[in-house]
Amino acid sequence: MDWRKFWGMLVIFSLVVFSFAEGGYAQNPGFDEKEIRIGQWGPQTGPAAPWGAVARGTKLYFDMINEEGGIHGRTIRYFIRDDQYNPSQTMAAVRDLVDRQGIFAVVGGVGTACGVAVQDYLKQRQIIWVGVTSGAREFHDNPWLWNIWPAYFDEGSLLAKYAVEKKGLKKIAVIYQNDDWGLDTLEGVKARLQKHKIDLLAAIPVEPVERDLSSQIARLKATGAEAVIAVLAPTQAAISLRTAVSVGFRPQWLFSYNLSDYALMNHITDGLWGREGVITGAFTENPFSDHPLVKKYREAAARLTPQERWGLNYMGGFVVAEPFVVALKNVGRNLSKEAVVKALDSTTNFKGVGPGPITWRQGNHLPPKQIQIWQCGPKGEVIVLQSWQANEISRK
Repeated sequence: MDWRKFWGMLVIFSLVVFSFAEGGYAQNPGFDEKEIRIGQWGPQTGPAAPWGAVARGTKLYFDMINEEGGIHGRTIRYFIRDDQYNPSQTMAAVRDLVDRQGIFAVVGGVGTACGVAVQDYLKQRQIIWVGVTSGAREFHDNPWLWNIWPAYFDEGSLLAKYAVEKKGLKKIAVIYQNDDWGLDTLEGVKARLQKHKIDLLAAIPVEPVERDLSSQIARLKATGAEAVIAVLAPTQAAISLRTAVSVGFRPQWLFSYNLSDYALMNHITDGLWGREGVITGAFTENPFSDHPLVKKYREAAARLTPQERWGLNYMGGFVVAEPFVVALKNVGRNLSKEAVVKALDSTTNFKGVGPGPITWRQGNHLPPKQIQIWQCGPKGEVIVLQSWQANEISRK
């Protein structure tokens, strides 16, 4: 035996195996002639599990696309990974999606901290990423990420604008999760109030692990606030509302659009969300409206996933997937990463069931600036107070 030839062949074989393991599908990473492999993470279990509905909503949307014949003859093969809203588990999930499943793109992905944990890895691997479900500015300079979720700065500005201009409230305080989500929103609130020459009464931070918010609510009550803009996860939002009512503090509450699933929030607050008339931002059309696309998606959900509760979080899965599918269709049969990037960078005035119009260009993958303003009715119904409006104040 020629041992030099043997060892040479062994080295080549090892490199091929390594390439497959690291890159998934070596010849056509992320797709072949029959399928396109797409992945998303989201908390299917754990304390943030309600937000995991986004990933399942995306699955329904892709199932609809496949039912209609796929994308130029290719079906979408979709992978969901449960990270329990834990950044360390997000990294493990994404490594599995990229290195083992050989995905072509990530669509969606819940959470600011979770997204930050994997952003550099996805960027290094040059994985197309559309629609991280976070409005944090941390994601706005990534050339491989196309943003859809409205910036938290913009939402903070528009919530404060509504409180001042439409509700006539000038004594305003903020309670916020002490991370990029809360801090970005707080910055937007301050920018709006500065424009109106109004001083913010207080800005009170909450750590994500806190469950006793009595001291924070006592501080808010002491300010005499007429309105409180709150940036809190669902459990803490429910705790803050119950605590406030128990001590006779009943301002106008305005919460982040991440809490605009009223059926959910009304349930976990035992009806307080509706009785207190909570106001939120909103990043989709009303899930129960007669909007043509909403009706189409709602009917598909009833037919294909009757076990799921139709609502805002579930419809959020459609929001992140819509412009990505449009780009795939625009590319045609001759699919490649470069072609999809070019198609995404040519997106112009796209409007689906989410915010828009969306326009992306090379070097500018910013989200649209529009949100809606909703109020929760007594029975958890959606009352649209203000349709899509853009924030006209720029971050300094």
